[in-house]
Amino acid sequence: MTAGNGRRVGSPYAPHTDADEAAMLDAIGVDSVEDLFDIPADVRFDDEFGIDSTDERELRQSLADLFARNEELTEFLGRGHHAHYVPALVDDLSRRSEFLTSYTQYQPEIAQGFLQVLFEYQSMLVELTGLPVANCSMYDAATALAEAALLANRLRRGASGHRVLVPEHLHEGRLGVLENYLDGADMEIGEYPMDDGAVDVDALSDLVDDETVMVYAESPTVRGVIEERLADIGDIAHENDALFCLGSDVVALSLLQEPASVGADVVVGEAGALGIGSAYGMGLGIFATREEYLRQVPGRLVGVSEDSEDMRAFTLTLQTREQHIRKERATSNICTNQAWVALRTAMHIAWLGPDRLVGIAKDAVTEARALAQRLDDLSGVKAPVHDRHHFREFVVYTDQPAPAITNDLAGRGFAVHALDDHHIQVCITEANADAADEFVAAFEEVA
Repeated sequence: MTAGNGRRVGSPYAPHTDADEAAMLDAIGVDSVEDLFDIPADVRFDDEFGIDSTDERELRQSLADLFARNEELTEFLGRGHHAHYVPALVDDLSRRSEFLTSYTQYQPEIAQGFLQVLFEYQSMLVELTGLPVANCSMYDAATALAEAALLANRLRRGASGHRVLVPEHLHEGRLGVLENYLDGADMEIGEYPMDDGAVDVDALSDLVDDETVMVYAESPTVRGVIEERLADIGDIAHENDALFCLGSDVVALSLLQEPASVGADVVVGEAGALGIGSAYGMGLGIFATREEYLRQVPGRLVGVSEDSEDMRAFTLTLQTREQHIRKERATSNICTNQAWVALRTAMHIAWLGPDRLVGIAKDAVTEARALAQRLDDLSGVKAPVHDRHHFREFVVYTDQPAPAITNDLAGRGFAVHALDDHHIQVCITEANADAADEFVAAFEEVA
């Protein structure tokens, strides 16, 4: 495309000449490429960034000054922000050039090490979930949930309904991604109520019918509640020929009920709780399922085979993404993988070993219980709000306005979530447990 000054703009790699573009525009009935885009003038790029040039030293100093304005807060955040201690070994090994510069392992002859790590990551998920198939990466828990819903709909293709049931307490980010995915698939989302922070099983039973393709539940929930009736939820789904999808994370899975034992057909969630800590955006989605759904699995799978010399070899297999097979046969268009993040998570789990992983999970229960009791002893505070077992986090009721308490705690160096006018969510892990005494003291001052 040629700009008004005669200079060609756009990608230098696009092969189309001005004559090619003119022919295509004429065929679709528009005058210019700009007519194909509805971009408001105030956000349209005008070929100028408006950034003054500067040298490296000045830029580094400017950025240092900017970052120095960030508040140093000890986080007691939950709701997906789960900071576990990441050992130096993970940083050191994952930053080796053969790992850090590897994108997708399309050439197995030069990527056996990386492929083996991803195969072991999948094997870890298989052991944690009890399900025989796990892929080697998804973007995050939200996209994993959405892909599970699409999988359920494909399996029920031709059935009367296309509805997915999700809990009343669901992270708004996950719900938003699910809505975006399902809107284009002509599917709908229904919501079932909670009873004191856990699934209202009787109400769910009344809502599930032959219109339902999938029932989604979480343990722990977004509020940290450990769901105690997962098997009943699975039975309700299966009695109506719907899939049961369970949301969790790699730490919780090491201690709580094995998903396969309660009838889960698909397990989704976050694996990045180990390996990357609180990444404020970057995630790593879990996706595990039954073997009969193997060819419906989105994303990438690493398999093990033998090479021409009968040596064990790892390779990407059963690639069902639209860039690999005919679009109409593809299960998903999810492309950019999280292989490097999965590698870090696998390293972290291997470093911990089964005993220390379970130990962290047990601490997530006992530390949350202990902190809730200490907060509950304060005047004007009730913790936890839900009379349930909790994992890592819990909801606190405060007589004083929750937003004001949250702001006051931030002024004292602590970050928590304000859920509404009188509810705050608090999360504790080994990463912030040492600050629990100071946190309780600060909470007493502001509450």
